[in-house]
Amino acid sequence: MEALYLLASLAATIATSAFHSLLLLLRLLVRYPGRAAPADGHDAAARLYEGRVRHSRRRPAAHAFEYSARYALVNLDLLPLPGHLSADEARRVASTSGPVHLLTIPKSVGYEQNPLSIYYCYDSASQGQDGQLRMCIAEVTNTPWGERVMFTFQPGSDLVAKPLHVSPFMDMLSNWSIRVDAPGDRLYVVISVQHPTLGDYFTAALDAKLVGQTSNSLRLATFFWLMPHKVAAWIYWEALRLWLKNVKFLDHPRYSNPSYRDEALERDLELRASCIFRQRQKVNSQRSRTAEKTAGTTNHVDGKCDENITKRWCVWMDAQWPWS
Repeated sequence: MEALYLLASLAATIATSAFHSLLLLLRLLVRYPGRAAPADGHDAAARLYEGRVRHSRRRPAAHAFEYSARYALVNLDLLPLPGHLSADEARRVASTSGPVHLLTIPKSVGYEQNPLSIYYCYDSASQGQDGQLRMCIAEVTNTPWGERVMFTFQPGSDLVAKPLHVSPFMDMLSNWSIRVDAPGDRLYVVISVQHPTLGDYFTAALDAKLVGQTSNSLRLATFFWLMPHKVAAWIYWEALRLWLKNVKFLDHPRYSNPSYRDEALERDLELRASCIFRQRQKVNSQRSRTAEKTAGTTNHVDGKCDENITKRWCVWMDAQWPWS
């Protein structure tokens, strides 16, 4: 049944994308020459980034690849995106008061594919500036199951117990080491997978540069044309290559361990309570010029091993039929 659903979904996506591509072409042909496009100034709704995504696996079989990618950093106060948190929702989760920018690949010709999106939540600042980056929210989606998890993490670097079955070639015992800095002319995201027996065996990185900014929906549509489709094609192609290398295929943990989500939260709480983790977060906080303002914030830590620790904000969204 699941295989038939995948084939039907593929056929529907091809047909839908072809239809919407024709509509996009018509928009390009019949747009009014005398009609001014929205200004692409400093306060544009989206910053456009172009760069490379790199994956490197060292064990149990060596495997690496990279591909070009385009991302948008969207100011959610200016351009809310359906299917994602609103700016106000993100601020409530992150306990911040300033702008919220979402790094994502926007939907293109009726199709969306985002293995990872990141919300950058800032403190408020005057004169139209973003202020200090205070908290990030990751939004991870697995393919083809269509599940999603969202969780908070500290900018700079953070360590998170893996909460979602993302790849059928990885188990649930890992921690994710996430490195993210405030995006500017360049944007850099690194995730390392740390496993109790395999060690630091997998790294995924995005390195991109700012190439423009816009509030023009037509420019966004053309800039990201078929970008989600390209990402999906890479996911399935690299999965096939891993399978051909005899890397073990793992079933979704919901079949063998229905409580895997609760266990992930427990592991993450133990991780946050460890002295090593909290000292790491203290160093992270000291990099900020306003570290003293965050010493009493619930989601921040000060390196003392006897302080009460709260759970990380983490929520799951279940898959739709037939994966549910």
